[in-house]
Amino acid sequence: MEFKSLAVSAAFAMGALAATPAGAMQIVVGQVAPQSGLEASQGRGYGAGMQLYFNAVNKAGGVNGHTFTLVKRDDSGRPEDTVVNTRAMLAEDKPMVLAGFFGTKNVAELVASGVLEKERIALVGYRTAEVRPETPMLYSVRAGVRDEVSKLTQHLATIGITRLGLLYEEGPASQALLDAAEEAAAKARATIVQKASYPAGTAKVTPAVDVFLKNPPQAILIISSGAAAAGFIEQYRSGGGAAQLFAHSGADIEQLSKRLSDEQMKGVAIAQVTPSPYKISSKLAKEFADLVARTPPDTPVSYAMMEGYIAAKVIVEAVRRQGGRPAREAFAPTLDAMDYDLGGYLISFRPNQRHGSRFVELSIISGNGRIRQ
Repeated sequence: MEFKSLAVSAAFAMGALAATPAGAMQIVVGQVAPQSGLEASQGRGYGAGMQLYFNAVNKAGGVNGHTFTLVKRDDSGRPEDTVVNTRAMLAEDKPMVLAGFFGTKNVAELVASGVLEKERIALVGYRTAEVRPETPMLYSVRAGVRDEVSKLTQHLATIGITRLGLLYEEGPASQALLDAAEEAAAKARATIVQKASYPAGTAKVTPAVDVFLKNPPQAILIISSGAAAAGFIEQYRSGGGAAQLFAHSGADIEQLSKRLSDEQMKGVAIAQVTPSPYKISSKLAKEFADLVARTPPDTPVSYAMMEGYIAAKVIVEAVRRQGGRPAREAFAPTLDAMDYDLGGYLISFRPNQRHGSRFVELSIISGNGRIRQ
């Protein structure tokens, strides 16, 4: 989706308000995410998935008469810009809810700024590569990194791989990730024998590649951004690295397939936290595929798009449950009581449970570069 100017957004908003029934509202959803930079394809894909569902709801008359407008701002992946742009969006666009934010450090700095609690605004749907504590106003529509690491280590245990390496992003939350990985490995009777990190918000992975080439484990767990994962796999395979590679969902299989050769991708396994957008495996997947076929988005179909679609469905359901007068401050209590079956994909939130899903499956890349579950 193209980034809209504020003037166009304002004109659209005035027209939408004039066309809606008395008492109906325009629900502004705000996304601050990379529309340019290393993770731009994921940020745009996520937004396109939200827009796909909002368009369908609006075309059908909205929910309780309310319609939805997505407003986006580009942080280019820079944490400082995430906070600045969020503050500006809250002041100028007046969103009722936020969604589709990206980046471990970005989300951490947003939470640390206190803006979510001060403005009493929920963030529904975000992507990070950390094991986050349950945080007020922060709602994930995907399984947590802890669930992904557990799935990966359990799979490795079934095929007899017990000597593991771990690539991860540096940052204040790194220790929580390391602890979770050690715990998951121990449960699978495996050992993390080698660890290497890279600077937060970058794809500077060459030192980490050298670590694993000098002391090769049987398999490497990659808990990183898509750009960092692509750079690591490319350099590691080019350097002769032969360990099996298992990445968490942030690796972005679409980004990898664009950058890497079939030979470099061969055998790479990636944890996925949504149903595949490429096959009909559930009611949710069919609904998504049918809508894409009827109204093809400008952005290529991707797992990020499917995740954005899920976030939009959760937001619309929260508005529906609020009835005639939805409000920013009502989102958190509404979400905290939500059990919602989206069509084979379950979302459940509670005040002390804000990772709404436990869904994790593996995608494995075959020799010809094709994805298989």
